Amino acid sequence: MAEAVIVGGLRTPFTKAGGPLNETPAPELGRLAARELIYRLNLRPADVDELIAGSVANPPEAANVARVIALRAGIPQDRIAHTVSRNCASGMESVTEAIDRVTSGRAACVLALGVDSMSNIPVFWSKQFAEKLFKMSTARSGLQKLSSAGQFRPRDLKPQIGIQLGLTDPVSGLMMGDTADKLSREYGITREEQDSYACRSHHRAVTAWKENRLGEETMTVYSEPNSKPVAQDVGPREGQTIEALARLRPYFDRRWGTVTVGNACQVTDGGVALMIMEASRAKSFGLTPLARVRSYAYAGCDPSRMGLGPVYSSAKALREAGLKLNQMELIELNEAFAAQVLACLKCFESPPADCVNGGGADLLGAVDQDKLNVNGGAIALGHPVGASGARLVLTLMQELGRRQQNLGLATLCVGGGQGGAVVLERLNDAA
Repeated sequence: MAEAVIVGGLRTPFTKAGGPLNETPAPELGRLAARELIYRLNLRPADVDELIAGSVANPPEAANVARVIALRAGIPQDRIAHTVSRNCASGMESVTEAIDRVTSGRAACVLALGVDSMSNIPVFWSKQFAEKLFKMSTARSGLQKLSSAGQFRPRDLKPQIGIQLGLTDPVSGLMMGDTADKLSREYGITREEQDSYACRSHHRAVTAWKENRLGEETMTVYSEPNSKPVAQDVGPREGQTIEALARLRPYFDRRWGTVTVGNACQVTDGGVALMIMEASRAKSFGLTPLARVRSYAYAGCDPSRMGLGPVYSSAKALREAGLKLNQMELIELNEAFAAQVLACLKCFESPPADCVNGGGADLLGAVDQDKLNVNGGAIALGHPVGASGARLVLTLMQELGRRQQNLGLATLCVGGGQGGAVVLERLNDAA
């Protein structure tokens, strides 16, 4: 089996939806990250065998957004590209599929992306409204058009918000925030604990930017000809306080809930790129392998408790790697919600019965907070859904290299009741 290594990665800044990257659609976010990474690695677009992009809010004008990105990035048209979607783990899926493509011998150089522009998620209209529009547009005479127009009713004009639909699980009927409120009740997680965790995320992200730790993985984006360059994440708040967070009202369960916009991830735009190569190909290009995926796993769980997905997937990934959680020197756990992270920490320490029965739970245990999300997480940085899984791998790889540590875990929950996890190993010859 061929050896797959990661030789480089970078991302755009993550900015709030409606913010500085509002006019930059997903294909362009992906193109920017792809071209910049190819340039920084001193490669040619023609050196890339395949491009895989993880995306959730796939733009209707770019049904296979990966192919659009590949062609616009200058990758030759005879190379293949496809888009993958596993909700929040889509970016991680692109990385693990790229690993599989290389280890199987089907490709020697794969560009893995995660990208989403949540600013550009469409607003939809009802099927009845669409049918009436179609009928009016196909009417032949003026009288028929007038008759068709008379069929419209005010209720037809009620829009269906795409982002709201996407963040609602059709099986459980719960929005993602409702699942976090559910976990907070079941595991006795208080509002104060959630706000304290959220505040910590902001403080760590601000410090990471001041020390240029996050800057090393982030490119500058010139989104519009006359706009200011976007050089860093917009979300982290230097002056964030627990007192300010405590003033926010619950967003999902208005009466009894504890999840607010302050202790939940930010709705964000962004793109991430990672280059995966076969080890001998990397050597031929003079590139230093930075890390390899020791193991990865995806696992299913109750959709109404989707936030616990990292517990199940981490147990499987650790079992495959032959390692224990306490051997992980760094952990990147996506902060969809503070309540979800805190529930996962409780379940890592005391795994649910169905996780125990699934095997690998004996490899879990208490998480050292000094190892967890040391540069902040999605509560501060944001969560462009299709990109976050790749961002976790990138940030983990960079921090392992910076600290000269060897093993780390990147994991996240997935809407619909899944979890994804990657055990990453820094290569000893990495700079």
